[in-house]
Amino acid sequence: MELITGKVMIIAMFLLIITMIETLAYTTRISGARVKLIATALSLFSTLVIVSRFSTMIQQPLTAKLIVNAPHEHKLAFIEEQYRILIAVTTIGVIIGIFLFPTFINIFSRAIILLSKERGAVLSLFIKHFNLNGIKKIGSCFRMPKLSYLKGITLKTIPKRLFIVNVLITAVFTVGVLSSIYASMLVPSDYAQAALMSSGIINGVATILLTLFIDPKASVLADRVIKNQSAYIYLKSYSLTMVSSKLVGTIVAQLLFIPAAYYVAWFAKWI
Repeated sequence: MELITGKVMIIAMFLLIITMIETLAYTTRISGARVKLIATALSLFSTLVIVSRFSTMIQQPLTAKLIVNAPHEHKLAFIEEQYRILIAVTTIGVIIGIFLFPTFINIFSRAIILLSKERGAVLSLFIKHFNLNGIKKIGSCFRMPKLSYLKGITLKTIPKRLFIVNVLITAVFTVGVLSSIYASMLVPSDYAQAALMSSGIINGVATILLTLFIDPKASVLADRVIKNQSAYIYLKSYSLTMVSSKLVGTIVAQLLFIPAAYYVAWFAKWI
C-alpha cells in the first residue's frame, strides 16, 4: 500500500497552511513596530490564528482516520512512516514561511495601516481591498530574502535561552496530536479513547512555556522598540530567533514523536 495517498496529500496541504501562517505570524510584531501600531498588529495576528485553528479542525480528524485505511500487517510501522512524512511537511512549511518573511513584513505593514483606518473592521478591509487592484498591490510587496536583513544581528542580540525554549515548544506542539493518535494503537482498545484525548498533557506543557516565556517577552520588546527604549535590531533578532528555532523544533519533533507516544500510552493506562 502506498504511503503517500490522496488523503495524506490533503492533510499535508492543511499542515503547510497551518505552519506557514504560524511562521508568518511572527512578522506581525515587526510590522506593527515599523508603523507604530502594535495593538492593531496583534488584532491582525488574532485573525491569522483563527485561519490556522480552522485548518487544524479539519486536519486533525483526517489525520486520525489514516489509521482506518492502514494495512493490518505492520500497521504501527506504516502509520509511523506516514506521520513522519507529515512532520517533515511542517518543516517544509516553516522553510516556505521563512522565504516569504520579508514579503509579509511589507504586506502586514500595509494591512495594519489599512486596518487602523477601517477602525478594526477586518471584514470591511477584506471587502474593500480584495480585488484585482488589491492583488496587484500585494504582488508589488514581494521581496526576496537577503543577507542584508541579518545586518547588525550578532550572538549578543540573539536571545539564546528563548531559542532553546522555543525549540522545545515547537517540537512538542508538532507531535502532540500525532503522538496521541499513535498512542491509541499502543494501548488496549479500552484505553484507546483516553489516549486520543490525552494530547493536552503534551501540548499543555508547551502552552505553559509559551505563556510564561515567549509571549510576554515579545510584547514587551515590541513596546520598548516603539517607545525607542530598545533598538529595532533586537526585535529583528527576536523574529530570527523564533523562526529559526521553530525550524529546528520541527526537526527535533522527529526524535520526540515515538517517546511522546509511549508517554501518552502510559498516561492513558495510569489515569
